[in-house]
Amino acid sequence: MSESSDPQLSHFDAAGRARMVDVSEKSTTRRQATASAFVQLSAEVLAALPANPKGNPLEVARYAGIQAAKQTSALIPMCHPLPLTFADVTTEITTTGVEIQATVATSGPTGVEMEALTAASVAALTIYDMTKALDKSIVIRNIQLESKSGGKSGDYRRGQL
Repeated sequence: MSESSDPQLSHFDAAGRARMVDVSEKSTTRRQATASAFVQLSAEVLAALPANPKGNPLEVARYAGIQAAKQTSALIPMCHPLPLTFADVTTEITTTGVEIQATVATSGPTGVEMEALTAASVAALTIYDMTKALDKSIVIRNIQLESKSGGKSGDYRRGQL
């Protein structure tokens, strides 16, 4: 939660109608955000990852996540289209699934948290899509912002006060 004494939902006007925030007066600064997700997979699915007939699910998920970051404003109605200067998705196999981390950056008047969250989400969905033939009980969980920097609200890092 923001440390502001008067937090407000900025995507609503005085009458309560949803609106896109006008960022034209905001300063252009470097902004970066990292988000994560976790795809819980059975041991059978984990063992089959390298031999997937559709291709390497983790590489396809990386590409899908990067592409999703670039398309966020087409998916989330009040998001601004942003010229991204960087987008990357990493995946790491664990004993219970795949950890996903997405990092996105821009120089602009608004942050890239939604782009990072969208990238992590779509990467997780792509892993599900490419492995669902082996197991329908796959669980996607813990889609969350890990950190952000830049902008008026300052820096944020999960777990730090």
